[in-house]
Amino acid sequence: MNHGMAESLRTVTADDVRGARKMLSGVARMTAMESSRHLSRTVGTPVHLKCENLQRTGSFKLRGAYVRIAGLLPEQRAAGVVAASAGNHAQGVALASSLLGVRSTVFMPKGAPLPKISATREYGAEVRLHGQVVDEALAAAEEYADETGAVLIHPFDHPDVIAGQGTVGLEILEQCPEVRTIVVGMGGGGLIAGIAVAVKALRPDVRIIGVQAAGAAAYPPSLAAGYPVSVRDPATMADGIKVGRPGDVPFGIVEHLVDEVRTVTESELSAALLLCLERAKLVVEPAGASPVAALLSRPDAFAGPVVAVLSGGNVDPVLMERVLRHGMAAQGRYLAVRLRLTDRPGALASLLGALSVVDANVLDVSHVRTDPRLGLTEVEVEVHLETKGPEHCAEVEQALRNAGHTVMD
Repeated sequence: MNHGMAESLRTVTADDVRGARKMLSGVARMTAMESSRHLSRTVGTPVHLKCENLQRTGSFKLRGAYVRIAGLLPEQRAAGVVAASAGNHAQGVALASSLLGVRSTVFMPKGAPLPKISATREYGAEVRLHGQVVDEALAAAEEYADETGAVLIHPFDHPDVIAGQGTVGLEILEQCPEVRTIVVGMGGGGLIAGIAVAVKALRPDVRIIGVQAAGAAAYPPSLAAGYPVSVRDPATMADGIKVGRPGDVPFGIVEHLVDEVRTVTESELSAALLLCLERAKLVVEPAGASPVAALLSRPDAFAGPVVAVLSGGNVDPVLMERVLRHGMAAQGRYLAVRLRLTDRPGALASLLGALSVVDANVLDVSHVRTDPRLGLTEVEVEVHLETKGPEHCAEVEQALRNAGHTVMD
């Protein structure tokens, strides 16, 4: 059996996680544990947020990347390392390599957000843009490893990576010793596998619940089958957990130690991200907000105290704007109305006056005058509004009708 195969079959123990923690001393931060009064009221039990979004590089990925690279033999370090990622793993590998004096090359999709590309370069990696999706970048990274001898640093499918991520679990037990449920977002499964190994060794009574995006949920069918299976064309805004197939090493751990895997919708992810920003004052990416989305979707299903792991905060500003709008819409805080007005001076002013009376904030107004369905003196107007919730939406619509306007949609 070659060295690589032996590595892939090696399991992960609590001693591995404790060893990883010593290795990470002075490298990874012990991130904050923040209580959430809003979520505690919603769920009916104390809820705490483990803020890995405040970790160096903005996510938990530094932990596993550093432990993996630090464990390389001298001749492996001399050959350098290579990785493929659209963001968090790229930054974790780049910083870990720089701290350890190892040359790193990271393949990223051409469409990766510019802030993540820039950050990866600033942490010291050579960035090569290849392909449109991470799978294509990974294929290029594997080819590069074969050609140069560089060691491929997988984002989740390696025991050392899992041991590094498991240090989050040790911190949770120290910061919230009374915890009864830990909720963790999962893509390939490295983070939740490491947390499960660490926590179940010390507190087997603690429930570990994984959360996947419904459009990229490979674990439920894999657990049903008893082996990792692929999901075709995974689709979700949460790129941090957008993985089409579980890793072989984490799957074996998840199968035995994780109590339950849930899925959440895109609307639930949006609402959770918005809640983290508004109520907890924390910038969290969609993948990092997935545990909060699970709490909001089934608030009665979690024994407390609960710890929700906010795995990362590296969200592209363009995506953040879109997600926040989606989250506000999901909460009934956006309203789009379409009306027909007489095309005469003062008609639009009258409409806007009716909206101001009910304190609806106008975001956008568009006119259509050329639709053949319109009469000669008619104009169609679509107004996008910011509201205070579903009840306010109904109040706005009624105010428009009371003012003599016909709301078409």
